[in-house]
This record gives sequence, C-alpha cells and structure tokens, in this order.
Amino acid sequence: MFTSVSSRSASAYKRVGIETSVDNADPHKLVVLLFDALQQTLGSARVAIQNGDIPNKCKHINHAIRILEEGLLAPLNLQDGGELAQNLHDLYSYCVNRLTIANIRSDATVIEEVQRVMEPVANGWKQINGQGPAYLQPV
Repeated sequence: MFTSVSSRSASAYKRVGIETSVDNADPHKLVVLLFDALQQTLGSARVAIQNGDIPNKCKHINHAIRILEEGLLAPLNLQDGGELAQNLHDLYSYCVNRLTIANIRSDATVIEEVQRVMEPVANGWKQINGQGPAYLQPV
C-alpha cells in the first residue's frame, strides 16, 4: 500500500531523467526513445506473464500498443513515404495485432516475437542517426 521513501525518490529521479531526455531530444532521438521504451515495456510484459501478474501484463501490453499506435504509426506519412512508409505501417499494425493476441492468451512467446521483429527496425533507426529522407523524420 505504501512505498518506501527511497523507492519514491528513485521513481521521481527516473521520471526527471526521462522528461529531461524528451525535452532535450531532437525528432530522431524521440523515435529512439520510443523504440527503447517499447522494448523495455515488452520485457516487463513478458515478466508479468511469467509471474502470472495479469494486471501488470495488461498495463505493459497496453502501453506497448500505445507506443506503436500513437508514437510510431500515427506520424507515418503514407502519402509521401512510399513503399517504406507503407511497410512500416504494415509492420507496426501487425505488431499491434500480435500484442492483442498476446494479451488475450497471456502468451509470452508472442511478445518475444514482437521484440524480435522490432529489434532490427529499432537498430536501423539508431544507425541512420537522423540522416534519412524527410518522410522518415517524425513530426
């Protein structure tokens, strides 16, 4: 019911660190932060499933879906982005569908699949370091 002072302090410190990272980030870095948050959230969902912690499983999977839908899917410019933007749209939509199934079935292997699928995309984004076509730049 109550958390220790050190736990609350650590949480506050973490929030400030994240907020500072977001406030000081360029659009490319924001997408990197989204990919990092996605992988972390998927890992937490897997652990929650393994521990039989249904409320946290739902919370983490829903958070991952929001990252995909609101952070990665929504800014895609399908009109100017061509085939690459469409492929990313299809991949992110696929991952949202798979996470919905993982949530319904409490299936950690489906979450691992999404992690494996998203890892090369995240790594590729990190490698371009903001040097890509305008349609890949987040708004």
